[in-house]
Amino acid sequence: MAAAMKIARTAHSDQPWRIHEFTGDFRTEDVWSFHTPGAGPDDFPVILAATRTAGGSAKEPRIVRFLFAVRSKLGALLGWDKPKTSLGKRVQPLHDRLPGDLRETVDGSDTSDAPFTPVYLLHNESVRELANKTCHAVMHLGWVPTGAGEYELRMAILVKPNGLFGRVYMALIAPFRYLIVYPAITRQWERAWRNRGLQPTR
Repeated sequence: MAAAMKIARTAHSDQPWRIHEFTGDFRTEDVWSFHTPGAGPDDFPVILAATRTAGGSAKEPRIVRFLFAVRSKLGALLGWDKPKTSLGKRVQPLHDRLPGDLRETVDGSDTSDAPFTPVYLLHNESVRELANKTCHAVMHLGWVPTGAGEYELRMAILVKPNGLFGRVYMALIAPFRYLIVYPAITRQWERAWRNRGLQPTR
């Protein structure tokens, strides 16, 4: 069973990602690595396709589905996810900051990754964002060479909390992210890489 690998924030900040050009007002909340043995420089689209095929809430462990269900119920009850708190309403979408060459890399109307909205996609970066009453969050996936001559997937979560409320919320959910959610994602995505040749890709 794979263990989630939380790594230093500098593992994200030291990379020459385009994302750094647009997120100076965000903080790096978490950086995680996912093992993809045998991966090469051109396999970023392969791992993205594999995670999409193997992903989805229906395939997550029961405890993860339960946590997201509780969060959804609380959000509905307390108004955290109302349209007025979302991208383009409470916050300016990160997508609006991009130059034209990056905006054209994704379909902004694509809802397949809901609740995340695509921002841009390059040969070694995939960026998505979401916003609600608690924070404006960006998920950055990057393709990074390792010392062994292979490549691995890294995920960075960048956030802009919505005031004191948002900072308290992020602190309260941190144990659930570290102990349950990220380990589950690690197992799911690393299994997707191992089984990539056995799954149809979209």
